[in-house]
Amino acid sequence: MKTIHVLWIGLAVLLSAARPVSDNGYQIGDAVEDFRLKNINGEWVSMASYPAAKGFIVIFTCNTCPVAVANEDRIIALDNTYKPLGYPVIAINPNDAGVEPRESYEQMQQRAGDKGFTFPYLLDPDHVVTRRFGATHTPHAFLLQKVDNVPVVQYIGAIDNDSRGGSPDTKFIEDAIAALEQGSKPDPDVTRAVGCTIKWKKST
Repeated sequence: MKTIHVLWIGLAVLLSAARPVSDNGYQIGDAVEDFRLKNINGEWVSMASYPAAKGFIVIFTCNTCPVAVANEDRIIALDNTYKPLGYPVIAINPNDAGVEPRESYEQMQQRAGDKGFTFPYLLDPDHVVTRRFGATHTPHAFLLQKVDNVPVVQYIGAIDNDSRGGSPDTKFIEDAIAALEQGSKPDPDVTRAVGCTIKWKKST
């Protein structure tokens, strides 16, 4: 039965890789294309930078959104807990500094230093990766799991059910990883991302 399950997952990955990404971005079960973005330390980071990872917690976040700021300690805690287990956090700032100057690369460096980020904080200056994922708010989380060494979307949405930085009673990301580690699918696998809308670059 386990062999059939593995074969079914592999087939699902092949089918998801063959179909185009939705206009709304990645959906559950989609294979994720690697990306390469600049980190706040000047280095370029991609998922290929983590060959031993079992998956990734990709979170679109920023410097200025009150909800994103309220979740920073949680994101740090997620990285500290799950990076050793094979699920590192990769944070991406999708906001355009031309619209909100406090989202500049320099301000990202300052914010990461002040908070002591333990994870890469990447800039997506032209929204290419943001649009590919279909992120709409900050914070917006995507949990990926490698299947046959291909990252596959397993959960999309909020980090937990308390966006204000209080005491959540449902921890969506943590529960999703626990399910994956037990060979199950996350339930729920999609929740509503609560936060600020992304500051898109103004068209010229």
